Amino acid sequence: MTAVLEARDVFKEYHPRGLLGRSRVVRAVNGVSLSLDAAETLGLVGESGCGKSTFARLAVGLERPTAGEVLHGGRALSEPGASRDRELRRRSQIVFQDPFGSLNPRMTIGDSVAEGLVIHRLVPRAGLKDRVAALLGEVGLAAGDADRYPHEFSGGQRQRIGIARALAVEPAFVACDEPVSALDVSVRAQIVNLLRRLQAERGLAYLFIAHDFAVVAQLAQRIAVMYLGFIVELGPAPALLRDPRHPYTRALISAVPTPDPAARLERIVLTGDPPSPTALPPGCPFVDRCYHPSRDERCRAERPVLRPVGAALAACHYAEIAPVPSSTRKP
Repeated sequence: MTAVLEARDVFKEYHPRGLLGRSRVVRAVNGVSLSLDAAETLGLVGESGCGKSTFARLAVGLERPTAGEVLHGGRALSEPGASRDRELRRRSQIVFQDPFGSLNPRMTIGDSVAEGLVIHRLVPRAGLKDRVAALLGEVGLAAGDADRYPHEFSGGQRQRIGIARALAVEPAFVACDEPVSALDVSVRAQIVNLLRRLQAERGLAYLFIAHDFAVVAQLAQRIAVMYLGFIVELGPAPALLRDPRHPYTRALISAVPTPDPAARLERIVLTGDPPSPTALPPGCPFVDRCYHPSRDERCRAERPVLRPVGAALAACHYAEIAPVPSSTRKP
């Protein structure tokens, strides 16, 4: 079966100019290869600035990769004519982190939701109002809300509007770029449940981006962990959460709060900062923050590649050895 989304060795570089006019190379995404099937959710987790949002924009065609290719339903976005292929373009949509910033404040939400229907000529003009009302109802809003403006809604309601707008063109794949990180905890749960229901009803594939394992664990069947533009671990969600093999993954999971006040979980506190994306080290990008007991000069000299370790893939030379630090602290 053809994957809904496939990324093949995707790189993305930027060339900003410094104060003296010198051009630098910022490597935001470094050789990412991922695939996503229909009705599957792949969680993409990592710290802010690691390249998650850049990859989401590459996945839906908002940006083009510097190298590698992105395919939707087996067709590359970069192939001749793809930029003019409406069918290919509407296969993928994106829900942004900031629901207010992604909506035009001068347009009613009815017009915002209808925009994709008009561009792709999916509904006759006479049927636009009914179709918009149906989409709003699908995400838990009233038909009468179509005549209101974004500032009249709460953050959670605006995110529902963004989801309705993404669903309007009947996509097969939706990139959810931290769609709940700006919301209150109770509203966050409502949006996660909404996404889960829509996936079951429509067979959608999600790339769900977050920096919080607790949220990703509620939706994702598989999880990919990104560090400095590299995928450092990838595997089934239960196995990865139960027994992470990369030190960075283990540190992220140790920071997830537990609802049990009696639990005394070990927390791994990373020291130092990630290296600059303009000067990547020749070996493992995590080496200067790594606490793995087997870390050695090989880690500094040779970049590890993703390879099978148990049920997952891990980019660590010593992934077979559980990356438990010699000292941890309890919260």
